[in-house]
Amino acid sequence: MRANTWAGRNKVKVRDVPDPKILNMRDAIVRITSTAICGSDLHLVDGYVPTMQDGDVMGHEFMGEVIEVGPGVDPDRLRIGDRVVVPFPIACGACGACAAELYSCCENSNPNAGIAEKMFGHPVAGLFGYSHLTGGFAGGQAQYARVPFADVGPLKIESELTDEQVLFLSDILPTGYMGAEMCDIQPSDVVTVWGAGPVGQFAMDSARVLGAAKVIAIDKEPYRLQMAERAGHTPVNFDEVDVRSVLLELTGGRGPDKCIDAVGLEATHGSAHIAAYDRVKQALRSETERPHALRQAILSCRSGGVVSVIGVYGGLLDKFPAGAWMNRSLTLRTGQCHVQRYMKPLLQRIEREEIDPTRIITHTLALDEAERGFEIFKNKQDNCEKIVLKP
Repeated sequence: MRANTWAGRNKVKVRDVPDPKILNMRDAIVRITSTAICGSDLHLVDGYVPTMQDGDVMGHEFMGEVIEVGPGVDPDRLRIGDRVVVPFPIACGACGACAAELYSCCENSNPNAGIAEKMFGHPVAGLFGYSHLTGGFAGGQAQYARVPFADVGPLKIESELTDEQVLFLSDILPTGYMGAEMCDIQPSDVVTVWGAGPVGQFAMDSARVLGAAKVIAIDKEPYRLQMAERAGHTPVNFDEVDVRSVLLELTGGRGPDKCIDAVGLEATHGSAHIAAYDRVKQALRSETERPHALRQAILSCRSGGVVSVIGVYGGLLDKFPAGAWMNRSLTLRTGQCHVQRYMKPLLQRIEREEIDPTRIITHTLALDEAERGFEIFKNKQDNCEKIVLKP
C-alpha cells in the first residue's frame, strides 16, 4: 500500500509499505477514506519528539471502512462494512485509566511503556503514528491501517454526514473541546486562546458553545486571525501589539478569566530577543520546548483563573513562571485528549449544527501529494489552515 512516512528530520516521503495485518484478536483493518495532516505531526518532522525511525507511517487523524476484524472483536460493536472514525489514542477499555475515561493514559495499549516511563515518569497510551515512545504504531496517512482494541475506540458513523464533517472527531475537535471544557466556563467569562491553528479554532468554537461571553484569538498569521474573526471571535496579532497590555484593556484590567494554550512546544514570540533566547536553548538541547504561549497565558490570566494546556509538550522547558502560577491561585489543567470520551457528544453537536468542523479545511490533496502538503502546512503557504488527504 501507499503511505506517508517519516524520512528523517524535516522530511517525509510517500512510498510503498507492507499492508497491515491482523496481529491480535481484537484488531481491525480499516480502509482509509480520509486522513489529515496535524500540527502535532510537525513536532515529529521537526525532530522535537524522539524515537522516530525512517519508514514510520505518520498520521493520527483518519477514518474509513472496516474491511477485516479479528475473532475477538465484539460483533455488536464493530462489523465489516462499518464506517468509522478512529480516535488517535489507543485504549484497551478495561484498565483503571480507561474506567475513569482517561483514555490517553491507558495502561495497556503502549508496548513501549518502559520508554515512556523514563521520559514522563509513568507510561502513556499508545498513539497512532506518533513515535516509538508511544508504541511505534503505524499511522493513518495511508491506504489502510491496523486498529488495535477495535471494539473500544472507533466511532461508527451511521448517518449521511460527509467525511469532512466527522473526520476531525479523531483528534482536533475533541482536543479543542476538552481544552474549553477544562476551563469550567461561566456565562460571564472572557476566554483567550493562544494559537489560531485548527485546534485553536475548535477551542474557540467550543468555548462559545459552552457559553463564554467573549472569545479572543491570539496568533500572528492574518489569514488565521481572519478565520477566527469570521467565526465571531476577537483577533489579536502578537506581532503588532503587546498581548498582555491588550488583554488587560479588553478585560477592564483584570485579565482573561480562562486561558487556553493551543500552541505547544514550537511557539513563536513577537519579541525577537525572547524568541532568540528559546531558539538557542532549544538548539543546544538545554530545553526541548519553546514555551512562549504557556508563559504568556499564565502571566495574562486573571488571579484565580484557569490555564488550560492542550498544545503538545514533550520534555523540559525553561523559565516557567511558577511564582505567578502559585501566588495568584491559578489552576493549570492539561492532558492529551481523551478522545473516546467526547466523540459521541460532539457528533451530536455536529448533527445539531452547533459546530461546523468543515470551516477550517483549506486544502484537499491526494495522499501521494503528502510531501507537498507538509511543505505547504509547515511553512503556512497559500493561507493553509488544514489539509485533508485522500488515499
